[in-house]
Amino acid sequence: MNENTEIINFDNNKFSVLENYGENLTKKTYLTNPAICRDKEIKEVILTLLTPEKSAMLVGKPGIGKTAIVEGIAYRMQKGEVPDAIKGFDIIKVNVSSLLGDVQNESGVKENKLQILVEELKTKENIILFIDEAHLLVSRNTTNLNVDFANMLKPGLDRGTIKMIGATTTEEYDQYILRDRAFLRRFLKVDVLEPTIEDTVKILMGTYPKLEKQSGVVIPYTDYQKEKIFRFIVEYTDEYKRIYEIGNRYPDIAITLLGGAFSNAVFENKNILNITHIYNALKNTKNVYPDAIKKGLIEFKEQFKDIILEENANLS
Repeated sequence: MNENTEIINFDNNKFSVLENYGENLTKKTYLTNPAICRDKEIKEVILTLLTPEKSAMLVGKPGIGKTAIVEGIAYRMQKGEVPDAIKGFDIIKVNVSSLLGDVQNESGVKENKLQILVEELKTKENIILFIDEAHLLVSRNTTNLNVDFANMLKPGLDRGTIKMIGATTTEEYDQYILRDRAFLRRFLKVDVLEPTIEDTVKILMGTYPKLEKQSGVVIPYTDYQKEKIFRFIVEYTDEYKRIYEIGNRYPDIAITLLGGAFSNAVFENKNILNITHIYNALKNTKNVYPDAIKKGLIEFKEQFKDIILEENANLS
């Protein structure tokens, strides 16, 4: 048997790729707005979805929040803050890796998973398909599986029976998607730029309640102090201080560092975040050059000396 074939117990013609491999982002619980400061990109994607026979392709560097934009649209759908034409729609995320190969029922009948998905979408209404790493649909890495993902999707994209949001990095867009002009014609490109320092601070201010909820750890500081700390984290991870090979951008690199501070508190069985937890996250990050860390820690002690003194923190 082909190693890419799954044996699944299902009645003939009733296997659902969407139910078995999809994640309904519109039914997901969001603790905070997942797409702060992304109104422009969200509007562009929605306008594209409202355009007959066109789908949207989010293109940008790693870690800048392409998936968060799609979740932001789903979040607005939950709240009814979208045009009437897409109210009641579901955004379903399906990973390309889950579409590789076939499924086989107990009778021995094999079917290609992507073909099942294409046929299933013909029978569904009000579905928007979200595929991250959309370059894999046209990547030559799939040729050994004898599957031409792009060609299988093209007819549905042409007719408008498949509405899709794709996401990929700038490099992979240039390397793969631009080469398939027929596939490319079905999409309108939405450029996703790295947020500014100011916007990244706002993103952290809007995101930290989610980290509090997930970790059970609370930041005890005033909003002024929180914003000052978050601004330091953002400036500490700016473009010229990041280790080149890491490749992460705002807001991901800043959120990751803040998440490290929460992890330090959880590790110590603390339910209140303190200045030491933040300092140690800054000190131990692998995403910033050592010389920038050394300089940054000195600046941190100076900027937050009042809190350090108040908490009697021993920062070393």
